Amino acid sequence: MRGQALAPELFLNARGQPMTRSSFEYLLNKHVHTATAGCPSLRSKRVSPHVLRHTCAMMILQATGDLRRVSLWLGHADMQTTEVHLRADPTEKLKAIEAITPPTPKRWQFRAPDKLIASLQQS
Repeated sequence: MRGQALAPELFLNARGQPMTRSSFEYLLNKHVHTATAGCPSLRSKRVSPHVLRHTCAMMILQATGDLRRVSLWLGHADMQTTEVHLRADPTEKLKAIEAITPPTPKRWQFRAPDKLIASLQQS
């Protein structure tokens, strides 16, 4: 619970004031580093406030299909600014977002080759 915040911003520092861009980036990097213990593939990923912002924007676009909402969420004064970010085929960007969802592992059973079984039986 935030209690009585001194600022309307979402991210506040320990004094209840707006968090600076550099302090947000510092905390994000710290938590990404911690998360790599459970998800080693994060080491090869670029995680930044900018990447999070635009990933969220693409998810809003995917969920709503409404470019105006994305533009408002990003705080763009003009929709053309938002469209610049979407010049690439939006379906390709959405496919990329969906690709980060881990696949459901399939059950698999090891079946030893006949040669291996035969060599073990000879021993």
